[in-house]
Amino acid sequence: MLEKINETTGFLRSEGIIDPEAGIILGTGLGELTSKIENSIDIDYKNIPNFPLATVKGHEGKLIYGDFGGKKILAMKGRFHYYEGYGPQKVAFPVRVMKYLGIKSLFLSNAAGGVNPDFRIGDIMIIRDHINLLPNPLTGPNDDRIGPRFPDMSDAYDKNLIAKAIQIARDKNIRVHKGVYLATSGPTFETPSEYRYFRIIGADAVGMSTTQEVIIARHMNLSCFAVSVITDLGVEGKIEYTTHESVQIEAAKTESRMTAIMYDLIRSL
Repeated sequence: MLEKINETTGFLRSEGIIDPEAGIILGTGLGELTSKIENSIDIDYKNIPNFPLATVKGHEGKLIYGDFGGKKILAMKGRFHYYEGYGPQKVAFPVRVMKYLGIKSLFLSNAAGGVNPDFRIGDIMIIRDHINLLPNPLTGPNDDRIGPRFPDMSDAYDKNLIAKAIQIARDKNIRVHKGVYLATSGPTFETPSEYRYFRIIGADAVGMSTTQEVIIARHMNLSCFAVSVITDLGVEGKIEYTTHESVQIEAAKTESRMTAIMYDLIRSL
């Protein structure tokens, strides 16, 4: 694993990616944040050694380096998912690469279905904790040079960053919630009974990503901050027919507010 990380980081440094302070992983329909990155270097995933390819509409498949919020950042415009056929270690491999390039904090976004009855489509949920129903990406041999065999996950999402984000949202008059994100494999959207079950076990929103990346980040002692954009509702009486296209449309409507929070939060680092 470490040999592949070193090969990939060596290539990216040769392309001009030097000492980013933060990494960003952007979810479905949320890639336009990258238009705010200045002095950018764009690299297609297909040209990066050991990188998977993004196969899902709404995930363009570019790594973008540049200035955002006054910091050097490295953004993934499109992520990888277990349902695409990638193993969990492959899904989260880019997080390892970003760590070895120098990032100290990881910022993530996703489009999610709200199961909390207080949520509305278009809301932003700051993730305070998660329930991972995907295979754990740390299964298998552990390389102690990278991280510990049994990493603690009691503080997966950085409380200081969460507090800053809530204050930023308040100052900008942006409606936000805090909540628990549940990750399932997909690619099917959930049945009404599944939505009900997820709510019973403590979820506020459900999606198909993020948790494996956060587990890998915490394995390497990166601080994490993540948000879900609520693009559909899994609340009894409010469930409607959902498509990938409708998720993209609703995510795009909320993106500017999410970007405003991320920009000021990264500036505060």
